[in-house]
Amino acid sequence: MKRLEMLVTPEGRWVFPNSEEFLALLGDSAPDYDAISFAVKNLGFIRFQFVEQSIIEIELHPRNIELPALLAAQQQLMSARIKLFRIRYFDTAWRSEISSSAERTVARLSELCTPVSPPAMHERFLVEPRDFSILFGDETNQMRPLAQKWRVSFGHFDPGIIALAVRHQLLSRLIIIGVRPREQEPVWRFIGDGHKWMGGMFSLQGIGEKVENLPDKEYGGWAGAYYKSVAASGQPRYDLVTTSIQYENEAGKPWRPVRYERLLLPWKTPSEEVFVTMCSKLVDSATGSGDDHAVLDSSVIRKFAMSS
Repeated sequence: MKRLEMLVTPEGRWVFPNSEEFLALLGDSAPDYDAISFAVKNLGFIRFQFVEQSIIEIELHPRNIELPALLAAQQQLMSARIKLFRIRYFDTAWRSEISSSAERTVARLSELCTPVSPPAMHERFLVEPRDFSILFGDETNQMRPLAQKWRVSFGHFDPGIIALAVRHQLLSRLIIIGVRPREQEPVWRFIGDGHKWMGGMFSLQGIGEKVENLPDKEYGGWAGAYYKSVAASGQPRYDLVTTSIQYENEAGKPWRPVRYERLLLPWKTPSEEVFVTMCSKLVDSATGSGDDHAVLDSSVIRKFAMSS
């Protein structure tokens, strides 16, 4: 079967797969992985395949697509003589649709690429987005190994992530949240012991509970909105967060201002559930006790394994 394959760059230019121009845009001259799939899934490229002059296949991750790339793809579809189209796109999993109308395919691409509205701003929470890509060049950033693991594994979750967190002293600041497509609210799957501010035995008793059921309902609702957004988009977030937290584990339950870096990563699992990992690092350790060394509690790991 004859196939002609082309890629649309985020800037709306057409390049051949594995060409020097493509590899330069990828930033890797000798990839030892599926570079085309990586570019489509993570870098905002659109993959076009013309199959035997009978069907055009378009593959994309809608939440990554820039307007110039979308317009270039739509223009190509409108000028094509082929009248059968297949869109393959990533949501929480790969999905596909077939159409015999170029106009309908163009309209559907626009629908898919309409941005998801971010969680509403709130006076209590100041979220300053940061460039996720800077983590890969910052050897001093403690969260870099987790970002690298996500990248090289194409976002597939495996038990080695817990071991990685232990090796790099991230376990105490790690949280894992489960999001299922047909359920309304994310649930806790693992809570590191550096989050004692949640209160009492919550790191154990809260496993399997909805995120919104935190003692601090406002915080639970705000955090849950971000977890759902990351799971739906399949894209990481790296933010600087300024907020206030009530320390449920201390006498009088005092409120304190906190400022921390937050890395949210979406992971695919063997089931339809998406795991979102949240790793945080206090910017000013004087504002709270968040830098405890990781202690691997076997009962926590067992409960995490059972709940997943």
